[in-house]
Amino acid sequence: MKFKPSLIALSVLSFSASAHAEDKVLNLYSARHYQTDEALYADFTRDTGIKINRIEGKEDELLERIRNEGANSPADVLLTVDAARLAKAHELGLFVPVRSKVLEARIPAHLRTEDWFSFSTRARVIVYNKDSVTPDSVRNYEDLARPALKGKVCSRSGSHPYNLSLGAAIIAHQGEAKAEEWARGLVANFARSPKGGDTDQIKAVAAGECQVALTNTYYVARLMRSTKPDEVKLMEKVGVVWPNQATTGTHINVSGGGVLKHAPHREAGIKFLEYLASDKAQRYFADGNNEWPAVEQVKVVNPALDALGKFKADALPVRNLAMYQVKAQMIYDRTGYR
Repeated sequence: MKFKPSLIALSVLSFSASAHAEDKVLNLYSARHYQTDEALYADFTRDTGIKINRIEGKEDELLERIRNEGANSPADVLLTVDAARLAKAHELGLFVPVRSKVLEARIPAHLRTEDWFSFSTRARVIVYNKDSVTPDSVRNYEDLARPALKGKVCSRSGSHPYNLSLGAAIIAHQGEAKAEEWARGLVANFARSPKGGDTDQIKAVAAGECQVALTNTYYVARLMRSTKPDEVKLMEKVGVVWPNQATTGTHINVSGGGVLKHAPHREAGIKFLEYLASDKAQRYFADGNNEWPAVEQVKVVNPALDALGKFKADALPVRNLAMYQVKAQMIYDRTGYR
């Protein structure tokens, strides 16, 4: 794959040679595209005096860029979403192991590895049309594959990392045979071919195009916090279920990052990761993008998250999600979940 500069949005046009020598600089490559993260970066600079130069782009493009730059890469830290993408950076040898008492104390063991750390979590929930489906009929992910829901399920592409991670979790808990049986049942229940993003699935459920769908919680919370009349009306038609509360818990995925192997400002990179684990930064994730803090003791005030309520989260180590993603893709390919 040849890197195409036009695909990368530059916050800073270039990293000058002098930037490599400066102590008060952090060069960040980020696949997080949330405008609210601006407050995170500004706050870090105020606290430390370290200026952040940022390049934003799609996950695979940034990974390819870092790999192509090699030892000459100016990048200090990579931030991205989904455990599989973080694991891919690890497999490519892009991260360097980080030892930090702060990170080890604050980030739970199942949400970190030796070289990358989760800083926020998002849950994959079931949304349903209140007029046509009862919540008791969709209490578990397994229910989505039951014949009673034939013609009622909407989904985005099975090849999207959100759905691959869920498939990986099912493999980890139940084995490949059960995961394939589930995928076949799910595909048999589709109301239409997979398309769109998570917000599109919520809207399709509200419109009656289908009755049930999977979505990440921050899309639900974003719509719940909306003051637009059409979105307020939309959410009145949609209910939310925390799946598998009596068994493994609701599947979660993460947003996270790590220090890169050729980072010219490694200490600044570690300091930035430690900042992301601070109470203040953790609250930015919750308030700004409706994600849950990875640090368990952090208290946040977010009306939408509060309204969704408390839930039992799957404690499967995030490294296991990456471990089974290839198998999940193979199962989805065999079952026609594309």
